[in-house]
Amino acid sequence: MNSADLGRRVGVPSTALFTDQYELTMVQAALKAGTADRYSVFEAFTRRLPEGRRYGVVGGTGRVLDAVENFHFDDEMLAFLRDRDVVDAPTLQWLADYRFSGDIWGYPEGEVYFPGSPILRVEGSFAECVLLETVILSILNHDSAIAAAASRMSAAAGGRGLIEMGARRTHELSAVASARAAYVGGFDTTSDLAAGFRYGIPTVGTSAHAFTLLHDTERDAFQAQVDSLGRNTTLLVDTYDVTEAVRTAVEIAGTELGAVRIDSGDLLLVAHRVRQQLDELGATGTRIVVTSDLDEYAIASLAAAPVDAYGVGTQLVTGSGHPTCSMVYKLVARAGSADPAEELRPVAKKSLGAKSSVGGRKWAARRLDEHGVAEAEVVGTGPVPAELADRQLQVELVRGGEVVAREPLEAARTRHLAARGGLPMSASQLSRGEPVIPTERV
Repeated sequence: MNSADLGRRVGVPSTALFTDQYELTMVQAALKAGTADRYSVFEAFTRRLPEGRRYGVVGGTGRVLDAVENFHFDDEMLAFLRDRDVVDAPTLQWLADYRFSGDIWGYPEGEVYFPGSPILRVEGSFAECVLLETVILSILNHDSAIAAAASRMSAAAGGRGLIEMGARRTHELSAVASARAAYVGGFDTTSDLAAGFRYGIPTVGTSAHAFTLLHDTERDAFQAQVDSLGRNTTLLVDTYDVTEAVRTAVEIAGTELGAVRIDSGDLLLVAHRVRQQLDELGATGTRIVVTSDLDEYAIASLAAAPVDAYGVGTQLVTGSGHPTCSMVYKLVARAGSADPAEELRPVAKKSLGAKSSVGGRKWAARRLDEHGVAEAEVVGTGPVPAELADRQLQVELVRGGEVVAREPLEAARTRHLAARGGLPMSASQLSRGEPVIPTERV
């Protein structure tokens, strides 16, 4: 059973109230005005990347598809809206029959994006599309932020193992979404069992300092863990004295000891000392795992250390300083009726400052240089240039209200590694800078 099947098996409750009230009141007013059925095109995009970031990562597309599929109002929800006098009786009746019946196109999950990229395009009647704004943005903004942080950490790790372990640092539901997004961005495993159950992500975990403190001696704790989990387990060696703990760990588990974990101190110095000690004791195959408030900069600083894997928590699940991507969901085109074949009229917000938008249904393609490396994100509203026809980024996700693009989570993870690998080498630099390729409008 693949991860997409696992997600469906667990099931997703109705997402209809993950909605701002003004979306429902707009529907009410549009129904009364006779404009609710006008065929409309909404797009999700960001005007800028978080400060200093060189690229963004599309995360959460699979969860968006689940959310759209499960967006319906049950009797209890309708009673709540009625009791609070949120909308009138005709609107309640319309909501009772709501199922999204439109089309959605977008960048596939794991793809990279840049300012102005039309990451998601939602088409249908105004009323059915506008209701999805909040739930789509809440998923994309959160998951893309975590995926981007994970990608930077993955690039900094240079192929060494990465463990997501931030469940205790965020909301319990955000923890599951974060583990999923981190896997897309390049992490290998998670400590969160709910994420493993829902999405099939490999899970890991052995013991904390409390387990050592429970026992009369560190030796007793190590012996109990090895007896239970086997010699290939990971022993936490910094509860008391690291040197003594490593010696004891090898005495108990032998040279087949799987790994030791270091969770405090000068990780660069301690890792070198532990590696030397393990080698001198004959445990040359024993791996070293480090934790302790790591981020991409700390991971990069340990590149010269004999570390085999990193465990990351707080900084990962908070987007490493950028917990949102500032994506917005804007109406960019509409017809004068419900007929999707009618010519669309581009519409756009014309605001002072940086909050204006560009009207028209957009396509996007990535132009490559002669070496096959990305050199520009090209976004347009007219015909697609012939030379970019096979470089278009948007794929069909929903057709006539039916999801047509479910895929295993592994596919999004693989796609991201390929997309990141197709960017200029400077994309992996942690120094602050502008987007690694420009966005060109045609």
